[in-house]
Amino acid sequence: MMSEHPAAEPPREAAVLSDEARKRVEELIEEEEGAYNRYGGALAMVLSVCAVVMSLFHLYAAVEIVPAYILRPVHVAFALTLVFLMFPSAKRFRHRLMWWDVILAAASIAIIVYILYWGDLLGDRATVPTVLDQVVGVTLILLILEGNRRSSTWILPFIVSLFIAYALFGSYLPDPWTHRGYGIARLTGSLYMTLEGIFGVAVDVSSTLIILFTIFGAFLQYSGAGKFFIDFSFSAMGGKPSSAGRAVVMSSFLLGGPSGSGVATTVTIGSVAYPLLARSGYSREAAGGLLAAGGLGAIISPPVLGAAAFLIAEFLRISYLDVILMATIPTVLFYLAIFVMVEIDARKFGMKTVVLEKQRTAAVLARRYWYHFVSLVAIVVFMLMGYSPVLSVFWATLTTAALSFFRSDTALISYDWFRGRLAWVKGFWESGFIKSLEGGSTGVLTVAMTCASAGIIVGVVTLTGLGLKFSSIVLDYADSGGQSLTNLWVMLGAERTPQLLHDMKLLLTALYTSLIVWIVGLAVPVTASYIICAVIAAPAMIKLGVPDFAAHMFIFYYAVLSEVSPPTALSPFAAAAITGGGPYRTTLQCWKYTAPAFLVPFMFVLDPSGSGLLLTGSLKTLAQADWWSIAQISVTAIIGIVALAGGLQGWLFGKTNLLERWLLIIAGLALVYPKAMFDYIGIALFVAAIASQKLRGAERPATV
Repeated sequence: MMSEHPAAEPPREAAVLSDEARKRVEELIEEEEGAYNRYGGALAMVLSVCAVVMSLFHLYAAVEIVPAYILRPVHVAFALTLVFLMFPSAKRFRHRLMWWDVILAAASIAIIVYILYWGDLLGDRATVPTVLDQVVGVTLILLILEGNRRSSTWILPFIVSLFIAYALFGSYLPDPWTHRGYGIARLTGSLYMTLEGIFGVAVDVSSTLIILFTIFGAFLQYSGAGKFFIDFSFSAMGGKPSSAGRAVVMSSFLLGGPSGSGVATTVTIGSVAYPLLARSGYSREAAGGLLAAGGLGAIISPPVLGAAAFLIAEFLRISYLDVILMATIPTVLFYLAIFVMVEIDARKFGMKTVVLEKQRTAAVLARRYWYHFVSLVAIVVFMLMGYSPVLSVFWATLTTAALSFFRSDTALISYDWFRGRLAWVKGFWESGFIKSLEGGSTGVLTVAMTCASAGIIVGVVTLTGLGLKFSSIVLDYADSGGQSLTNLWVMLGAERTPQLLHDMKLLLTALYTSLIVWIVGLAVPVTASYIICAVIAAPAMIKLGVPDFAAHMFIFYYAVLSEVSPPTALSPFAAAAITGGGPYRTTLQCWKYTAPAFLVPFMFVLDPSGSGLLLTGSLKTLAQADWWSIAQISVTAIIGIVALAGGLQGWLFGKTNLLERWLLIIAGLALVYPKAMFDYIGIALFVAAIASQKLRGAERPATV
């Protein structure tokens, strides 16, 4: 990870990938979003109509009241039906609709019709379900597991099966995991006959916010906003050795914010940016690592963030605007960390200035396509005007659609269609408007299946009390370890106090939690890992006095870390397929670029002052916030990130020696710990490293 870049190889054309690379990229995208069947003729038309109807239904539900007991089952019905018709049961059946696919789709519709038919009466008999109720419940669970397997991988269904087995056979387990055990009747009644379990918080968020945001993202894509953000970034950042890297960081932020997808952002920017990075001097692995790091930021960047961010708002019963507020400073720090790494790269490796030929200036692009910036901030503007998140994204989508008609090359419906030069029905059906509606529905299918499966896990955890058991186990380990760390500090001269013991326990609890989230995230997507760990791990930190919003944001950030950790390192693997670099070496380079930023979450759980990085977690309390404390914690975070970046790269103003490198690393770690004493130590060590570099005259430029 710390090794020097090898000499860069000649660049390839921007959008021209080899067949092997293109195939690998498609495989990685399919691993995240599922391997769609590609049909033609009437069957393709039928599926397109279903997807469009699904989007229109959810847009209608955004402005009209649709009861939760109708909206959530209908959402699951749409998702299951489309998954069974659009995703093959196995690779050998790809692009073929098999008879069992139709049966499974029909069974999905029949089960939801059964649920809707009984309505509230179904919930009334949840504690004593009939035999038919139990058969329907077991079938629905099996359909959801199969749908999840098709749309992603077998790993999450396997984990869900383990949780179900825990609920059924918990009485046979030893302490502290044992519980009374629950039969099929109690389990099915809890998981699907009420608005808990399958139709609980996760599906609620998927059926309201997540699908509306995917529709919004599709409208941005088909209106040309993504291309504009990339072109604008590369135009604005030209003229310096670090320009290519800077452009990747800026375009990742602009494109990733409304995208919310790490792999999609990486691939979209990578096909354009890699030749420029190679010409600048980046190796294949370094370029891929930078592209993946920038794409990863899409999952934590306002206004969309990843799907898990909507769940944070629902779990905490707060406004989504509060989640955006909490993510603001951490997002800036994340991209600052990558930006600092890029600047160090430019000096350390003697990067070349890349001149973009025949490229319109940023001012020209902004003057012609300014309305794309309006689309980018529209959601936040509507929420500040008092609209709910659901209504905000609805009106932001309509705003994006209307603004697309400012120019003919971005119009969602061709000007020629209005002039009567295109076939009325065919021209409208092939327009960007219809494609946006279709893309919004198909883009949410994988997440919808993940949310439904995760709902089963949440239902089991609630039913069995597993979350409290798990928290007690973590706290017991933290207590014993905290005692040992406290004894060590006392040996070094510190005074033994209850606060010192509490701080040591909290530090270990945060470390254990980060490891748990990371390990879970190795196997399942970000959304699922967040949901699982939010219900089993967050209570431990909250018991130690961490604000609930800080605990959930901590888990969210470490769930995102799974995107750069094998075997689920989809973003680095996709970047490696584009650049031709080694996948695992690319992953290590991505870790290098993101490592400083992933220490930041510790700042907002280890001390109450650290929550200043989350802007107190609420727009209502922001007016009474201690702005001096927020500024102080933000500045120390920035200095800590710069120190860690310099230490990890082995370069500050010039190449560091061993002493300077360790001074920088220790300074960065000390500044991450939000205590005044550690801030003083960190700043002193950082200043010492700078002074050493100045006295040595280490400001020599790098040579290629």
